[in-house]
Amino acid sequence: MTNIAILTGRIARDPETRETKGGTNVTGITVVTDRPARDKDGKTYKDENGYTAKESEFHRVTCFNGLAKTVGQYCSKGQLVSVQGRIHYTQWEDKDGVTRYGTEILADKVDFLSRGSGSSDDNDNTDAPEID
Repeated sequence: MTNIAILTGRIARDPETRETKGGTNVTGITVVTDRPARDKDGKTYKDENGYTAKESEFHRVTCFNGLAKTVGQYCSKGQLVSVQGRIHYTQWEDKDGVTRYGTEILADKVDFLSRGSGSSDDNDNTDAPEID
């Protein structure tokens, strides 16, 4: 049995990095993917600007340990990335006793397909690994 997810898209917001009480680094990113929008007949159509209309999906991606440090340090909003990992489902009860469900990708690999925006002086990506 196999559980593999591969996404290629842009990072929707800057990564959020934290460290667990046990010392594990965890970084979360949201990757946006697009696909052509379809009308009720299943055909693609143009938007008001003449481009093919698109539908976007937002995917939560979680990275751990060394990958978490690298993604947290070198990735930024708008950057194009390819993520490989597995789909993970969670279930919990909120404070009101309502059962909630979540889905995320637990990343095994994140490839940088473009440089980050470098919008802040602290994150200019000058030390980022080379892109092939």
